[in-house]
Amino acid sequence: MSKKKQLPLVAICGRPNVGKSTLYNRLTGRQRAIIHADAGITRDRHYGTVEWEGHHFRVVDTGGIVEAPDDSIVQKMQEQVRLALEEAQVIVLVLDGQQPLTRIDLELRDELFRYNKPVVVAVNKLDNPKMTENRHEFHSLASANPLRFPRAMHWVLAIF
Repeated sequence: MSKKKQLPLVAICGRPNVGKSTLYNRLTGRQRAIIHADAGITRDRHYGTVEWEGHHFRVVDTGGIVEAPDDSIVQKMQEQVRLALEEAQVIVLVLDGQQPLTRIDLELRDELFRYNKPVVVAVNKLDNPKMTENRHEFHSLASANPLRFPRAMHWVLAIF
C-alpha cells in the first residue's frame, strides 16, 4: 500500500456554492477544483494531498448536496458525495456565512453525525466585520442531542 493511501482522508461537503472547492484549492495550494458562480460544476470527487502545520492528509472535494436530485446526473453526484463521506476519517461541513441556516443544513448535520466520524463545521464568507456578526447563528448547529450523536462536533469558523 502506498504512503498516499495510508494518509487519513478529509471529505469536504455542503450545499452547492458554499465554498467547498475554494477550501479544497486553498488546502492543496493548487487551483485544481473549478470555482464558478453556477451550481453543479463539481460533479466528481477531486482528491489532493495536504501538508498543514506539519500534518499530512488527503482531502476530497465533492459536489453540492441537494435535497431532491432532479435528474440522473445529479443523482450520481449525490452518490459520489456519499462515497466520499463513507471513505473519509473526518468530514468538513462547509456553510455559507452570508446565508441563514436552512432546514437542509440541519438535516445534513444530522446525516453527517450518523457516519459516526468527527465533523468540522467551516463557515465561509465571513470576510468583513459586518458578516462576522452572523457567526453566532451557526452555533445552533451544535444543539444536536449528544445522546443521539455521541461524537463531539468540532467548530471552525473559517474565513476563506
